Amino acid sequence: MREYLLVLMVAAVITYAATPLMRAVAVRTGAFTPVRDRDVHSTPIPRLGGVAIYLGFAASMIAASHLPFLGQVFRLGPELQGVLVGGGIVCLIGAIDDIREMDWLTKMGGQMIAAGIMAFSGVLLYQLPIGGVTVLPQPIMVGLTVFAVVLFTNAVNFIDGLDGLAAGVVVIAGTAFFIYSYGISRTFDPPNVFSSATLISAALIGCCVGFLPHNYHPARLFMGDSGALLLGLLLAAATISTTGNVTPAQVSTNPVAATLLPLVVPAAIILLPLVDILLAVVRRTARGERPWHPDKQHLHHRMLQLGHGHRRAVLLLWLWAAVAALGSVSFIFVDDARVAGAGVLAAVVVIGVLTLWLPRWSIPGHRPRSH
Repeated sequence: MREYLLVLMVAAVITYAATPLMRAVAVRTGAFTPVRDRDVHSTPIPRLGGVAIYLGFAASMIAASHLPFLGQVFRLGPELQGVLVGGGIVCLIGAIDDIREMDWLTKMGGQMIAAGIMAFSGVLLYQLPIGGVTVLPQPIMVGLTVFAVVLFTNAVNFIDGLDGLAAGVVVIAGTAFFIYSYGISRTFDPPNVFSSATLISAALIGCCVGFLPHNYHPARLFMGDSGALLLGLLLAAATISTTGNVTPAQVSTNPVAATLLPLVVPAAIILLPLVDILLAVVRRTARGERPWHPDKQHLHHRMLQLGHGHRRAVLLLWLWAAVAALGSVSFIFVDDARVAGAGVLAAVVVIGVLTLWLPRWSIPGHRPRSH
């Protein structure tokens, strides 16, 4: 655990220190997020924060490679090198887009190239925990891997609409993945808590923790596409490395739980971004629009429309993400599923009440600030 804490701290410190530098670069290069109809900020804000996040992640990987135990993970294969290269590609594409707008097809192509590099370096769904262990032909597994990476990268990009929202959601998802991966790896025979999935999760948490002080409302710098695409790719890498390499029996000894949890937990951990992108695709397609056509009906827009202020909307969405992510993981570590279920249900009710009723409890005559 101490080595993971060190990795997390290196990622946080380097990201925190590099962010002001990237803000200066963004100002010099004109990498500003313009004020558009769908945005909630009222003045142009510099972006390129994702480059600082990548520097923090790369530094944490270099530090991990020199540690006694985590260094062994690097010698098992080129997985982590593939994640570094893939992350560098999407970060570069996102940075170019932050400075000069790129078309969606070019960005999608870059994401698929990055996903392919990771797949062929070993970050691959080798099996699916469906009704036991299901192994499909390698071309299909590579295709599913690429699809998962593209889905995750765009899901995080879709929720990056309020100051600190995406970074906070990824902290929560990364923490849940760390607990999930670390807990499962302790059941291996022999136990081995040092894995690429757990390492990526620890570094991911550190990067977001280091970036959040600069990005929380009012943000001094946005992560931009360079950050949102990178965080989505890293989440995908952790998910694929965990889901595609464990058997249901390693998740739970309960037959029903062993069948459901290996698929439910990874999906629940990133439920908020997945719900947002799914709803966006459905409503835009129903209107006859392209799925990537922007609008003002994302989850964070709806929170503001309910009457929540910027910070309160972010905090509530963080709570929803935490209930889904940590609640799903609790089913693995709590012996009685009824106790875990009751706890999750109680949390859902409380946050649901806060979401719907807090605006009505505002001071009479008070009007939320415009954003």
